[in-house]
Amino acid sequence: MMNSDFDSLHQVLSLRMLTPTAYVLRVERKGLEFKAGQHLLLGRNGSIESREYSVYSTESDDFFEVLVKEVDDGLVSKQLKQLKAGDKVKLDGPLGFFTLEPETIANGKFLFIATGTGISPFHSMVKSYPGLNYRLLHGVRYSNEAYDRQDYEPSRYILCTTGDQGGDFYGRVTDFLRKNPVLKDTHCFLCGNFNMIHEAFEILEQQGVPSSQVHAEVYF
Repeated sequence: MMNSDFDSLHQVLSLRMLTPTAYVLRVERKGLEFKAGQHLLLGRNGSIESREYSVYSTESDDFFEVLVKEVDDGLVSKQLKQLKAGDKVKLDGPLGFFTLEPETIANGKFLFIATGTGISPFHSMVKSYPGLNYRLLHGVRYSNEAYDRQDYEPSRYILCTTGDQGGDFYGRVTDFLRKNPVLKDTHCFLCGNFNMIHEAFEILEQQGVPSSQVHAEVYF
């Protein structure tokens, strides 16, 4: 259910820059229920523009965080970047079903595949469920886009870069996937670029992963 106009205004708590164009925006949560993997509809107070952002923070945090990359034609990403502590944003949600099934969390094997800021829901999942058995493939252009890499177990996080060789693997996440087949009982979650998701679906199908175990959230 959507918030009322009054309830949908949330105060900005902080803005943390990760790169010159990527930042983490923290806002009030106001006790809203949330499952890792869900997203928010966010916009600057007073603007008619808003955009969906996956929640970056955890189920137990008393605030919401989103990871945003400012893009040249992205009005909302530019507006949010100008916010300071004490400013207000319009917030609807949390929304969506890109979440982990409770019965799989303790014993399931997970593969998370992300491009760019598509890593957001996986950051939330990994931090919300510390014992999770996961491997995370993160595809970016440059190695400085390994957002908050320290938050993941080093042996479980694989940075795939195409613009420099500062990552763990030089090439796209789908190149890594082809060279490192996935076990058929793995629960696979894909988030990010549509072309990556389409290609990864095909590769996983060829590797014998049932389509019922592949879940996707398209970012762009």
